[in-house]
Amino acid sequence: MELNKNQESFFALVRAGLWEQNVRLSQYGKIDFAEVCRLAEEQSVVGLVAAGLEHVADVKMPQMMALQLAGQTMQIEQRNKEMNLFIADLIAKMQNADIYVLLVKGQGVAQCYEKPLWRSSGDIDLFLDSKNYVKAQKFLSPNSQNKEESPNDIMHTEMTINGWIVELHGTMRTQLGHKIDIVVDKVQENTFTGHRVRTWRNERVDVMLPCPDDDIVFVFTHFLQHLFIGGCGLRQICDWCRLLWTYRGTLDVALLEKRLKKAELMSEWKAFGALAVIYLGMPEETMPLYSSAKKWHRKADKIFHSILMMGNMGHNRDMSYRQTDSGVLRKLKTFHIITKDACRLAAIFPMDSVRVWWILNVREIKKHV
Repeated sequence: MELNKNQESFFALVRAGLWEQNVRLSQYGKIDFAEVCRLAEEQSVVGLVAAGLEHVADVKMPQMMALQLAGQTMQIEQRNKEMNLFIADLIAKMQNADIYVLLVKGQGVAQCYEKPLWRSSGDIDLFLDSKNYVKAQKFLSPNSQNKEESPNDIMHTEMTINGWIVELHGTMRTQLGHKIDIVVDKVQENTFTGHRVRTWRNERVDVMLPCPDDDIVFVFTHFLQHLFIGGCGLRQICDWCRLLWTYRGTLDVALLEKRLKKAELMSEWKAFGALAVIYLGMPEETMPLYSSAKKWHRKADKIFHSILMMGNMGHNRDMSYRQTDSGVLRKLKTFHIITKDACRLAAIFPMDSVRVWWILNVREIKKHV
């Protein structure tokens, strides 16, 4: 995919921040740094771009803009510090209540970055087996200001506690297909029954995270879920890259390949692997199962175009109709969006896009029956 000079500059800074490498921006000519900063905000990678700027020696960002970016980065850092304190307190209380809980995505993956506090944070995702999921619901509900619970088969509860959004996950299923969820279920079983975890020492509290081999599956299938449902963001792919990079010497690649084949996700892995290498500068030798075949590069181009068009997690999509419309009109607009997404992704993953289109439409019908 051909990029303009501002997009090229933006991705050069993202790569510099991801891998702590020097970069020369003068090769891109006169840069509109306002557009670069806009892209950073749109894709939720302000901290990565700020980190990348530390590795630029030949071009300077205008002073006022640099100060604004520094201010945004300081706000991200402060929010992460406050979130980490909250997580430490929450996990400690849950552990004292004999609730076995893991942290997934978010702040756990952030520890794989050179500057963990500069990663834009989202919600707090807690991962539990079925027994501890129920215990956690009962334990946290009295302190929750808001609570939204999904159907039992999804096992997902969202709460607001002291201003922080906390999500309880009793399963990491994607609902993208039966074969995918069978593999995810098996990985989850291995995580909990085998105590396959790693530890993040956070404010004197040992926070449990899935082991790297299992976490890779959870992180990858989660952003695939967003790709097919709403939109995948650049930050999520950067998280995946940093996780792979951090544990590049210890990952069980044979196990990963076995799981991907069982889930029938090898095409998705190779396409995103090509994207990581081509656009994000990940060294080929550190991307497991990487293929330089042209077909994966073509798929990577199309995914990349989709990410730029949709923004972080579908940020650029107009979903206001969900608040303004109801009944048949809302159903028709939802059907239109699901179908439009399926058509766009059919050029990349034809079989999977049709399957997901069917699953999503059946789910929408069941909601209103």
